[in-house]
Amino acid sequence: MKQGFDSEKYLALQSKQIRERVGQFGKLYLEFGGKLFDDHHAARVLPGFAPDNKLKMLEQLKDRAEIVIVISAEAIEQQKKRGDLGITYDEDALRLKDVFEKRGFYVSSIVITKFTGQAAAAKFRQKLDVMGIRSYYHYNIEGYPGNIPLIVSDEGYGKNDYIETTRDLIVVTAPGPGSGKMATCLSQLYHDNKRGIKAGYAKFETFPVWNLPLHHPVNRAYEAATADLDDVNMIDPYHLEAYGITTVNYNRDVEIFPVLRAIFESILGECPYKSPTDMGVNMVGYAISDDEACQEAAKQEIIRRYFQSAVSVKRGDAPKEELYKQELLMKQAEISPEDRAVVKAALAKQEQTGAPAMAIELPDGRIVTGKTSELLGPASAALMNALKLAGGISSETDLVASAAIEPIQTLKTKYLGGHNPRLHSDETLIALSMSASRSPQARQAMEQLPVLQGAQAHSTVMMSSVDENLYRRLGIQLTCTPEIEPKE
Repeated sequence: MKQGFDSEKYLALQSKQIRERVGQFGKLYLEFGGKLFDDHHAARVLPGFAPDNKLKMLEQLKDRAEIVIVISAEAIEQQKKRGDLGITYDEDALRLKDVFEKRGFYVSSIVITKFTGQAAAAKFRQKLDVMGIRSYYHYNIEGYPGNIPLIVSDEGYGKNDYIETTRDLIVVTAPGPGSGKMATCLSQLYHDNKRGIKAGYAKFETFPVWNLPLHHPVNRAYEAATADLDDVNMIDPYHLEAYGITTVNYNRDVEIFPVLRAIFESILGECPYKSPTDMGVNMVGYAISDDEACQEAAKQEIIRRYFQSAVSVKRGDAPKEELYKQELLMKQAEISPEDRAVVKAALAKQEQTGAPAMAIELPDGRIVTGKTSELLGPASAALMNALKLAGGISSETDLVASAAIEPIQTLKTKYLGGHNPRLHSDETLIALSMSASRSPQARQAMEQLPVLQGAQAHSTVMMSSVDENLYRRLGIQLTCTPEIEPKE
């Protein structure tokens, strides 16, 4: 994919901006919206943006920063999962802590917000205690966020546990949205102010990009990514009124700003910001080096999000309104599902064979397809064909002998009670690895697996969770037509 983002420029600009904001207050609670680590959405819509760019940027501030991880008790109780990783928020909180600490960051604590006695949340805190991890409870406040006299009182923020911090940059992050990061920051401002500690708040939200046009594809892609949250990009009216400059924000921040301003005034005596845009420190828009490349990448992301929502609706996991919004975003961006190259290739293969098919586009633009056969499903066939193409191996070469496949089929159907003898993609890779010990070509194909990172794929039917997880682990960006695979 053509690069459109200058990561080195971004790292320098962003770290400088945060240093200046810390200097403005002396101590800064920095709310990190989106994903601090493995931000794959940003990497997809801003080609050249590394998934861990934000962490690399913070590494330049490592000596003065500490990280606080926030997780909602409601998310723990509901066993909410990260869609991109397939793990629960509480599992991800521990994963993030481990990742940060391996990179040399100080993670001071985990905060459980919106706590009302949820049993699963209490059990999670017990687990943290056993692991020696400091944790705190923050509670629901009746009438939040409108009841400001109660919020800014000892019965509101004052009821929350005070998070002990030791550094001047407190990075507040979470496994996903709706965790209560902003409320955690504001609660800390209240407690610090009572203790005579001067502190401030800022927000690092990568999307929407405030200094790109409202209808720029990168900003539309953010709406597509948050269709389940019903976020809407909009012009920041407060910034326009205060400075006469048009900037982009999203509805929740614009709607909550009058309340935030009143809370700041109640805690600090005055609000340090004139608009939601003022609160931000995001410099990502200044590091776009090729706008056309980013626009095209963002359009492709909108199409991927459309298919993701379509499958969720088909499975009953999302309301139809989410899909309607994705269709509208595609129309506004003047694109269609067929603008995704692997969609056309997979559908053509299905029409040719009369059975479910798949297509994979390698990062260099070459496309292969896979069909349904007696031995392999389309996900497995396409994967093998992609490895052959990447490794310069003839498409006619059988990398895995039927003798290696048949025992796995027997295990599945005779001993494990399965009905479908075809190999899933993970089983196919196991068979390939067994062959690699004897076949140089099979070994050569195995060595191509890293090449698939960033490849595109489309299936003409909804894939099994096993195949989806395998493709995700390989870094393949998968979409599926919202059709159930026919039973034989």
